[in-house]
Amino acid sequence: MNLHSLRPAKGSVHKEKRLGRGEASGKGGTSTKGNKGGQSRAGYKSKLGHEGGQMPIQRRLPKRGFKNNNRVEYKVFNVGDVDHIVETYGLSEFSYDALRTILMIKKTEKIKILGQGELKAKVNFKVNAISEKAKQVVEAAGGSVELV
Repeated sequence: MNLHSLRPAKGSVHKEKRLGRGEASGKGGTSTKGNKGGQSRAGYKSKLGHEGGQMPIQRRLPKRGFKNNNRVEYKVFNVGDVDHIVETYGLSEFSYDALRTILMIKKTEKIKILGQGELKAKVNFKVNAISEKAKQVVEAAGGSVELV
């Protein structure tokens, strides 16, 4: 078998329908779109969630739950993760700027440190939030914590 001898499987390639090219083609006139209505007209676009007049699913299902608009989302790092990151990238300070330079966080993210794992290196933290256990672990390793 050679590349120049490859062909599509028999019956898998179809000719394109040529719409609106005269009555003799069998697809002239309305170009297979029916007679009237939005779907026969140029620029028709079905609305998102439209089910042809049937009650849409987002209206059939009941409302559930609660969304707190004041919730603060954090990018969470455990102390063990911090130790690994500091070791890998040679950081002396664990802060927003340091994490942005190594592309660990996005522009709008806030940082929170949790206390799972061990911290071997002396690291200074400038973060948005830190748990009590994590604060104890950092201070025991000789580091400092500053809340931004």
